[in-house]
Amino acid sequence: MTRDRGIISINPCEKGGRLYVADRRDKIWSEHDTAAVLSISSNEIRLALILALWSGQSQGDLLRLPWSAYESPYIRLRQAKGRRRVASLPERPLRVLLDSVERRGPLILTNTRGRPWTSDGFRTPWSKASDRAGISDLTLHDLRGTAVVRLAIAGASVPQIAAVTGHSLKDVGAILDAHYLGCDIQLAEAVVLKLEARTKL
Repeated sequence: MTRDRGIISINPCEKGGRLYVADRRDKIWSEHDTAAVLSISSNEIRLALILALWSGQSQGDLLRLPWSAYESPYIRLRQAKGRRRVASLPERPLRVLLDSVERRGPLILTNTRGRPWTSDGFRTPWSKASDRAGISDLTLHDLRGTAVVRLAIAGASVPQIAAVTGHSLKDVGAILDAHYLGCDIQLAEAVVLKLEARTKL
């Protein structure tokens, strides 16, 4: 049943168009989720989670991140996607961790043998840790969106968030629209507290 044999007039596989890509902007890690994984993980997985949570970078960029990118107190990198340069001041918990962890090679994230992770090599222990912690619908990449939300709750503006995570302004807005803006009590409380601090009446 081929087009060239004259049985059908068109090839249904021609110009199939763009494949469907799942939208995960509403997949946000809670404090309970992160605590659950941290409580049962190896030091290598804990470091990956904390680095992702506090830096807001993608899994691929984190697995390639060299120690030379961490010039205390700054992290500087060029993202693989879009080749965007990011220079950010990581929060104190991440700086303390990076300053105390053993440097076992040129890259920050390594496996138990001190070797760089491959994507597949990282996926296996990460999945096992997630399963043990009861996490079934969240990925390490979802920590990137979670970082956006956490920064918003802390009072950061959209441009400030974009400067930290390397997202576009549009993408930051889309992540916040998908999960938090207008509907989350933490964000509302943060705004009220900022207003109270600036108001004398």
